[in-house]
Amino acid sequence: MNGPAEQGSSATLGGSSPRSGDESEPGSPNSNGRAPDAARPAEPLEPTQPHMPLPDFDSDDPPAANGTRLPAEVPVTSLASPVTAETTNGSSAPGLSTSPARLAVGGMIAGRYRLLGQVGADASVHAVFWQARDIVLARDVGLTLLRESSEPGQTDQAAEMINMALRWGRFEHLGCARLLDVMQRGRGGVPDDVLGVAVTEWVEGRSLADTVAAGPPATGRALRMLDPLARCADAAHAQGLVLGCAHPQRIRITPEGQARLAFALPPPSTTPVDDVRGLGALLYTLLTGRWPLSGTDAELAGLPAAPRDVQDVAVPPGIVRPGVSLEASALAVGALGSCPAPEQVHTATAVHQAIEDLLDAEDEVALLPPPNDGGTAFPDEVWRAPGSEPEDEPERKRKVSIGMACLGAGLLIAAVYVLIQVGSVLGVLPSSTPAIVVDGAPGGTAQGAAPPPAGPGEAGPGGEAVAHPASVRVFDPTGDPDNPGRVARAVDGDPNSSWSTYQYRNPFPVLKPGVGIMVSFATPVQLARLTIVSPSSGSRIEIRSAPTPDAAFTQTIPITDTTMVGGRAVVSLSGSQPVQNVLIWITKLSPANITEISELRFERATG
Repeated sequence: MNGPAEQGSSATLGGSSPRSGDESEPGSPNSNGRAPDAARPAEPLEPTQPHMPLPDFDSDDPPAANGTRLPAEVPVTSLASPVTAETTNGSSAPGLSTSPARLAVGGMIAGRYRLLGQVGADASVHAVFWQARDIVLARDVGLTLLRESSEPGQTDQAAEMINMALRWGRFEHLGCARLLDVMQRGRGGVPDDVLGVAVTEWVEGRSLADTVAAGPPATGRALRMLDPLARCADAAHAQGLVLGCAHPQRIRITPEGQARLAFALPPPSTTPVDDVRGLGALLYTLLTGRWPLSGTDAELAGLPAAPRDVQDVAVPPGIVRPGVSLEASALAVGALGSCPAPEQVHTATAVHQAIEDLLDAEDEVALLPPPNDGGTAFPDEVWRAPGSEPEDEPERKRKVSIGMACLGAGLLIAAVYVLIQVGSVLGVLPSSTPAIVVDGAPGGTAQGAAPPPAGPGEAGPGGEAVAHPASVRVFDPTGDPDNPGRVARAVDGDPNSSWSTYQYRNPFPVLKPGVGIMVSFATPVQLARLTIVSPSSGSRIEIRSAPTPDAAFTQTIPITDTTMVGGRAVVSLSGSQPVQNVLIWITKLSPANITEISELRFERATG
C-alpha cells in the first residue's frame, strides 16, 4: 500500500489521516494470500461531533482483522449546508458544514474503494477529494465525490458534471490522471448523500502547497513543472474537453517534478478560458508561493493569498518575488487575464508555446550559472546560489557516496575481468574455453558427438543465429506506456521473468488502439524467425517494422501477425526485408484484458 495521504497544509474536510499497518482490513488481501469477501460492505461508522480528536486505542475498541484495534467512531465534516466550518489552521471557510456525514477513513465506496484520507475539497461544487484503495486491483486511486447540499439545482448540476466526465473515457495524457470509473447516486454502495463519484489513477507526489512550502522553485524549474499540464490542456481543448485546473487542490506535483491534474469533475461552467486562468494561477503560485484566484480556495489548500493592488488585481510575480524573470512574470499575469488586452494570453496553446520559448532560451545558456532569482534549489540542480541548498542535502550526499562506492566496486570487478581475459589470450593464464577435440579431418568433430550449440551471434546447425537487441522500450502512441520499468524482462533470455500490459476494464480499442514493445538492433538485420513466449492465450500480436525507435505508429509497416495459443508462437520472418527496429504490437488482449510476454527471441538468417 502506498503511503498515507497528505494532510500537512491542506484542510481536512471529511476524515482523519489514514493509519499505517492496517493492511489486513476486511476486503483487503490477508497475510496467508487468500482473498477475503470483497463484496461484503463495511459496517457504517457512527459519526461523532466534528473536530474531536481520534479516540485512543484501548480495550473497548473493536479489533480489526489483523488484531489491532480501531476507534469505533471517526469524526468527519461535510459540505452539506452553508454553515461556516473551521479549517485546519483555525480560520473559517464559507460554504462548509460541520454536520456529520458517513464518509470516513476506512469506509467503502461501491463495495470496492476503501477510503484512506481526504486530501482536498472544491467548495464551489461541493466536491471532496479522497485517496482510496481499490481492493480489487490492489492499487491506490483518487476519488472525487459530489456531496449533496441544500443548494437549489445541485442535482441537475451533478448530472451535468457526470455527463461531462463520460466524455473523458478515451482521453489520456501525461498531464492528467486517467479516468477509471464514473458512478451516480443509485449505484450499489454509493452513499445516499453522494450525487456522483469519479475514480482516477492516484497521482503520487505532493500537493501544490507542500511543493512551495519550503520556498518556490527557481523560474526554470517552475516552467518545467507546468509545461506537461499546459500541453495536456492544449490537447483537451482540441477535443472539446476542459480540465478544471483553476483550483489548487485538483493539482498534484509528481516525484518527477511535473504538475498533473489529479481529480476529475470540474464545475459545469468551466471553459477553456478558465483553464488558461488556472495555468496562469499555477505558474503564479510556483513563482511566488501564493494563490492569486479565490481566497477561499487558497485557504482550503493551505496557501497564502496573493497580494492585490488598489484595483483588486494580483500584484505581478516579479514584484512579489524580485528576481523572477520579466518574461515568466508577464506570462503568469497574461494568462490570468489581469493585464491590458493586447498582453493577455487566451489559449493553452499560447501558454505552452511561451513556456517552450522560455525554456529554449534558458537551454542556450545552460553552461552558465542562471541568475539568482531567490528560488529554492533541488537536489538534481547543478547551479545553486549560496545558501539555497535543499533541506535534504545530507541525505543526497549520503546517496552520492553510496553510488560512488558502488561505481568503484564495479570498475574494480571490470578491471579484474579484463586482466583475466588478457592473461588467457597471452597464455599467462589457462583459457576458460574447453579444448576442441578433433577426430579425422582437421576441423571435424568427434564421431557420434552432437555439434556444439550456437553461442550468441553464432550460426546454429540450421543456418540461423540469435539476434540480440541493442535497446527495448514500451511503445504507446497515447503517451501512457504500460509498465515501462519491466520491459527489459521480455528480452533478457529468462522465460521466468516477464513484462505485461496493464489490466484494462475494457478490451482494445475502447481505451487504447493497442500497446507494444519496440525492439531495436545496433544495425539492420535480416531476421529469419521470431519466437514469442506468452501465457496469454487469445492475444493478437502484429509484427511491424519502424524507421526509428520513436517513429509514429503511422510510419510503421506490418510484416505479419499471429495469435497466441498454447504459450508459444514461432513466427516466420524469412520473407521480410532487413530491419533495425521491430514493433511487437498487441492489438487484442487475452480474455482477462491483459497480455503478458515472457520472452522474445529473434533469429537472423546466416546462410
